[in-house]
Amino acid sequence: FQLRRSPGEVCFPGGKSEAADKDEIDTALREAKEEVGLPPEEVEVVCRLVPGIDKMNNLVTPVVGFIEDTFQATPNPDEVSDVFVVPLEYFIEPLNYMTLPYKTSSGHQSRMHCFIYDDNEHKTSFKIWGLTAHFAVLLALVIFGRRPTFEVDYDLDNLISSAVQNFMSLYASVKEEKKSNL
Repeated sequence: FQLRRSPGEVCFPGGKSEAADKDEIDTALREAKEEVGLPPEEVEVVCRLVPGIDKMNNLVTPVVGFIEDTFQATPNPDEVSDVFVVPLEYFIEPLNYMTLPYKTSSGHQSRMHCFIYDDNEHKTSFKIWGLTAHFAVLLALVIFGRRPTFEVDYDLDNLISSAVQNFMSLYASVKEEKKSNL
C-alpha cells in the first residue's frame, strides 16, 4: 500500500476537509468511514477538543465521539494497515513511556509524549507519539480528571484554558514563522 503522509505511523482516522463537508465533525465522520468503515450514524459525537498543529503546520481539530465496543473495523487497505484498541487510561498510566524534547522550526519549546503499547491480540508493539499521543493524553486528562504518571505541559487545575493557552502560543509561533518565510 502507498500512503502519502506518515506511512507506518499510528494515528486516529482523519484527513483534510472536502467541499461537501459542513464542518470538522463532517470531515471526521467521513474520514472514519473511509478509513476504518465506521458508519457515521453509529457515532455519538460528544465534542471537539482544543486543536493542534501537525508537522506540516496544518490545523488539526480532534472530534471526540462514542461508539459501541462491538464495532468491528474494516480497514481500507489503501490507507490503513492495521487497527488496534488502546485503553484510554494507558495515556495517563502507561507501562512504557518516554518524553522527547521538542522544538518547532520557529523555536517553540515543548515536550513530545511517546508511548509504546504492547498489543497482545496482534502480538506486536505500537509506538504512539506526536500529535496522536498529544490528543490521546489531553482526552485522557479530560475524561479521568487526575494526574498522569508523567509530566505534562498543562495546568491540571485549569486544563482546558491551559490547553488553549498552549495552542495559542504554538499557533502564534507558527504564524510568525510563516510571515518570516514570505
